[in-house]
Amino acid sequence: MAAILSVSGSPSATSRTARLLRHLDDRLRLQGHDVTSLEVRTLPAGALLGADFRHPAVVEATALFEQADGVVIGTPVYKAAYSGLLKSLLDLLPQYALTGKTVLPLATGGSTAHVLAIDYALRPVLSSMGAAHIVQGWFTLDKDITVGDDGTLTVAPGSAEALKQVTDRFSAALGGRTPVLAATP
Repeated sequence: MAAILSVSGSPSATSRTARLLRHLDDRLRLQGHDVTSLEVRTLPAGALLGADFRHPAVVEATALFEQADGVVIGTPVYKAAYSGLLKSLLDLLPQYALTGKTVLPLATGGSTAHVLAIDYALRPVLSSMGAAHIVQGWFTLDKDITVGDDGTLTVAPGSAEALKQVTDRFSAALGGRTPVLAATP
């Protein structure tokens, strides 16, 4: 199946965005895809902020984008836009790093006032980077994502269903097996 890069643009070590992405990664793996996770926050800050294109971690991240057939981009929304951390990485990638790739944009935030951040802030950047197909993304409210004391993730039923649908459409665009049985994560 397809090679997928799942990118979390959250600066938080306890990020609901990252946990949500890892949950969706599991679903994509069940559909036969090879999924690699990238937490942008683990890249060296000096390399990101200093635009060090040659830093080994940046070179490695760039290679992950090159090797991927599809990319899932997840970000918290701050001030009606994707995270500055994600922007720092996207700025370091080659201009057409997404050429020929299918992309699934996802966002999380505290208010429905930010629901259009995917379409008005993130989608134009992904398009300018040459994405062949940007599938319909999804915005999930923070209140719909709960992390238990044991680290388990629970997504409110309505959001969980919508996320399954957008993930399955992304998988189908990449040639994955869909739909997945309802009992799967």
